[in-house]
Amino acid sequence: MAEKKATTAKKATEKKATAVKATETKAPAAKKTTAKKATAVKAAFTVNAENIGFKAGDVYQALAAAENALDVKAIAKAAKISEEETLLGLGWLFKEGKLVSTEEGKIALA
Repeated sequence: MAEKKATTAKKATEKKATAVKATETKAPAAKKTTAKKATAVKAAFTVNAENIGFKAGDVYQALAAAENALDVKAIAKAAKISEEETLLGLGWLFKEGKLVSTEEGKIALA
């Protein structure tokens, strides 16, 4: 009777070992990892007359320092402000009649 129990226990152990080997041979499912995209955080800019007036001053100083006509990107780079802020400042200065637009799409002081 002891031999029957030992044989039965041996068979059960073999079944477990076979089951473990079967699961080991299967390739584990690859985990999908998603890389988080870095989003650029823009500085908050409040649109009001005072702030736009300051940006207009920055644009005016950049054009005065350049002493020639510049395009919007060059003005933004020279004034160290964004293109959106540059456009707001340009609108202010055009309304006051302080700027003229050239045929090449550049802007100069009037």
